This record gives sequence, structure tokens and C-alpha cells, in this order.
Amino acid sequence: MQDAFGLDQPDYGHLLAGIFEFEGTTLKRDNFIAPYVELEPAFVLRSRLGGRNTTIADVINAIDYALPSIEIIDSRVKEWAISLPDTLADNGSTGAVILGGTPRKVTDLNLRDTRGVLTFNHREVISGTTGNILGNPLAAVAWLVNRLAEYDVEFEAGQVILPGSCLQAVPMNEAGRWSGTFEGWGTVEFDVA
Repeated sequence: MQDAFGLDQPDYGHLLAGIFEFEGTTLKRDNFIAPYVELEPAFVLRSRLGGRNTTIADVINAIDYALPSIEIIDSRVKEWAISLPDTLADNGSTGAVILGGTPRKVTDLNLRDTRGVLTFNHREVISGTTGNILGNPLAAVAWLVNRLAEYDVEFEAGQVILPGSCLQAVPMNEAGRWSGTFEGWGTVEFDVA
């Protein structure tokens, strides 16, 4: 995704309570501006996570469980003509998040190389691996925690962290069913009307 948007580092934003949607719900396309669908692991924290020099071991120890998730990114910047400051000002271009219902301990997953597949109306659209997320999504979380430590921002127990997409985002232009699957882990689905 960094390549797709010409960024030299990940972007980030807050996951606000109002952006979470339930799996299996129908979302209205008209509620979005220029939405794209991404498949991501999601991490729910068991304990506080923050501070400079946070390691992957610190991240693993702070995570309660992981869920498959879909993020709908949506830019308020015309035609997605964004730079890093634009996307940060746009709160990471977050439009909605759908969490799947198959929680797993991170110690039970191969997050360095799990294949993810995004389908639309039962047809595979794109695939990728979790290795596309800064080499490992746990490393992406450690990067984020260290980056936010510069602003004295920390994560609290119970919060959700999305480390990034394992594949290039796909436009959400038509009505139908979206499904995201991490092989050997689980699936998350929603409909668009």
C-alpha cells in the first residue's frame, strides 16, 4: 500500500468507536466517498502497550488475541491525491472496520507468512501474505508504538490495532458480498448495497 500511494513509511490514524461495523451487516455504498477494501489482521490488547524501544516481544506479550478483519479505507481528499501529511490529517483514510469472529492467540499463527485472499461475489479479486505488512504485522505494530512514543501516545488494554493490509486495496464500487480469508485462520464477510 505504501508503493500504491507513493509513501516512504506507513500511515496511521485513530480507530474511533463509530467506525466499527458488525460482521455480516450490509453497508450502504452511498455512506462512503471513494472506498477501497483491505484485508488485515487485527490485534486486541490484553495490556498497555507503549513507550520508546518497544520490541516485537513486548508486542506479543501485550496482545490478547488476533482477529481477521477488513478495513474500508475512504479518502476525503479528491481522487486520492494524497501525501503522508494528507492521509494523517484524514485520520489514516479510515472509513470502516469489520472484525471477524475467529480469535486466535498470536502464538498459534504464522503471522510472518499467512496467505490472505479477498473475494467479491465468490470470485477471488486479489491475494497477498502477512509478510507484506513490514515483513511481519507484529513488526508493524512495534514500529507504530515506537513512532507514537514520540508524541507520548500509548495503547490501552482492550484497544484494537490494525497493522496494515496484506494486499493492495480494491475499489468498493458495486453492490455484493465481500469476503476476506486468512488461510488456516478464518474469514470475515460483509455486504454492500
